[in-house]
Parts: sequence; C-alpha cells; structure tokens
Amino acid sequence: MTLNSIFLPIVVQTLLILWLYILLNLRKQRAASQGQVDESRRALFDDAWPESVIKVNNCIRNQFELPLLFCVLCITLSILNAVGWLALACAWLFVASRIAHAIVHTGSNIIMVRRRLFMIGTVLVLIMTVLLLLRLLGLY
Repeated sequence: MTLNSIFLPIVVQTLLILWLYILLNLRKQRAASQGQVDESRRALFDDAWPESVIKVNNCIRNQFELPLLFCVLCITLSILNAVGWLALACAWLFVASRIAHAIVHTGSNIIMVRRRLFMIGTVLVLIMTVLLLLRLLGLY
C-alpha cells in the first residue's frame, strides 16, 4: 500500500459521476425522442422532464455533497501521510456504497434503501474524519 492508493477510490468515484452524466444524456435523448418533455420549460425546470431523467439529475447533484467531503479527506490524509489500511478500507467501502446508492437512486429509487446506503457512506466519512483528527492531534 502506498500513499497514492487513496487516490484510486477517488478515480472510481469520478468515473461514477462521469457515467451518470452519460446516463443523463441517454435518458434525455430518449425522453425527447418519445415526446415526454415539455419543450417550453425544459431549459429551466426539472419537472419538464420525465421521472427517469429527474432521478439521474438528482443523483448527479447528490454526488457533489458527501462525496466532496470524501475527496477532501482522501487528499488531506495523503498530504499528512496518514493513509493506513483503515483509511483505505473506508475509502473503498465508501465508493462501493456510492455506486450502490447511485444504482438505487437511478433505478427503483426506494427511499429506505437509499437512506441506508447514504448512512453507510456517512459513517465511513465520519471514521475517516476521526482518523484525520487523530493524525492532527499526533495520535495516529
């Protein structure tokens, strides 16, 4: 394991976001070709699009909330030479939880499942934050 290992989960998270943009484009094209879009409102209003598009759009927005903190933590842990097995495990589990969250969010969108996956990611980011704090205090 090297300090750079912590950046691989960030790359996978980035690929997830890029995949979601591709999926959004595909769903928008399909919706437009099937006449499911209110053309007079589509530029400014999400509700002009069908649910299949709104799900992906909302999922993309969600990728710039908790995952942003995750990326900052990964970079900071690397800078402080604090990338151990626990931080790396948390990083990979976080990304796995985000992939699962995105699958549910853009598919069945079952709120209870999404919430559980979100909370798993939140706990993992919390653990990484504690590791950072311990490092800053000289205890890790």
